[in-house]
Amino acid sequence: MASITIRNLDEQLKAQLRMEAARHGRSMEEEVRIILRGALSQPQKGGLGSRIRERFAAEGGVELEVPARSDKPRAPALDT
Repeated sequence: MASITIRNLDEQLKAQLRMEAARHGRSMEEEVRIILRGALSQPQKGGLGSRIRERFAAEGGVELEVPARSDKPRAPALDT
């Protein structure tokens, strides 16, 4: 088994972790293992854009009119 060290952990967060572990009758290490396992076992759906859209979907959206494209794309001017 591998082990990790977490530095600069906020004291309040550490206290919350200690309380949660005690509430569940586990050590802090076991509580962290269970939290990490739960967080990482859920498969990610879609990419970042899809997840952002899903998170804010309930807020509604704005439909933008896409202008018609009448000219052909031009090559960029690379001489400066």
